[in-house]
Amino acid sequence: AAAGEIPCRRLIGKLLFPRADIERWLGGGAARPAPGGAAVVAGSHDPLLEWAIRESGSGLATMFDGSLDGLDQLAAGAACAAGLHVPDDSGGWNVAAAAARLGAGAALIGWARRRRGLIHHSGRAIGGIGALRGLRLARRQQTAGAALWLTAMLRAAGLADAVRWTDAVARTETEAAAMVAQGEADAAAGLEAAARPFGLTFLAVEDEAFDLAVDRRAWFDPPLQRLFAFARTPAFAAKAGALGGYDIGGLGAVRWNGP
Repeated sequence: AAAGEIPCRRLIGKLLFPRADIERWLGGGAARPAPGGAAVVAGSHDPLLEWAIRESGSGLATMFDGSLDGLDQLAAGAACAAGLHVPDDSGGWNVAAAAARLGAGAALIGWARRRRGLIHHSGRAIGGIGALRGLRLARRQQTAGAALWLTAMLRAAGLADAVRWTDAVARTETEAAAMVAQGEADAAAGLEAAARPFGLTFLAVEDEAFDLAVDRRAWFDPPLQRLFAFARTPAFAAKAGALGGYDIGGLGAVRWNGP
């Protein structure tokens, strides 16, 4: 079609209006994300989610690089879901972040409550956030929910400038625990489920909500349906119990439904 005209194609005397061309025309020629987003789960790393994606045969790929990055990937159509654990000022989790960063067609689905706290060696006496003064902590990427949580905790305790950080960045819960196990860090903000495999001591601080922000169109596609069908099996419940620190009672609940 000529510039400014509605795009169409002629076939045996009929005018056809391809949907993709019409959408590009309505958007001023700008490219738009594919419907439902790519078959990728982005956002925050979760040991139970990582295991379930693999065991369910969902066909989903993963791109774990922090909760805030996941929101950006989902909004851009580069992912169909994003794992989130983002605290908000009211004491809640994830809803405010999803509402602020995601547009129409997104929803927030419950995955699990997780025990969040401090990971350290048994020989080091850490009884709370206040005991972190002067210690070297595992650094997380700025887009990670764990970084947001620990920064808020340190600031509230007046310790924002009283700790040291590793040079290397731990990009997953497992990497953060590994830094402590290998002696690279004295302690890390982490999950009970990440501490157990390394035989590390875990001090619980609070329970957090880990949710999946999803593209509502992708929710009805086979990859996410297979994942959540598997999450309702006895094998999934047994794995959550074995990992430790999980409450899956709210699995599948709609926590927020976008406009």
